[in-house]
Amino acid sequence: GGAAGIGEIFNLIFMLALIIGLILFVVWLVRQAGGANRILGGIAGPAAGGETALDILKTRYARGEIDLAEYEEKKRELTR
Repeated sequence: GGAAGIGEIFNLIFMLALIIGLILFVVWLVRQAGGANRILGGIAGPAAGGETALDILKTRYARGEIDLAEYEEKKRELTR
C-alpha cells in the first residue's frame, strides 16, 4: 500500500512539471518568433516581411498613396 501511493504522487508531480514545462516552452517560442504582435498581426510589430508599421507608412508616402498631413498624423500615432 504505502509505497504505491508515494509512487503515484511522484508520477502526478512529474506529469504536472512536464505539462508546465511544455507550456513555458511554447510561450518562449512565441516570444522568440516575434511575440504576440507578429502572431496576432499587431500594427506596431514587424510584419511578415520584417517591415514595421512605420516602414510601411514611409513606403505609402513615397508612393504617393497618402499626403504629408496624413503621413505626419499617422507617424505621431505610431511613435507614441
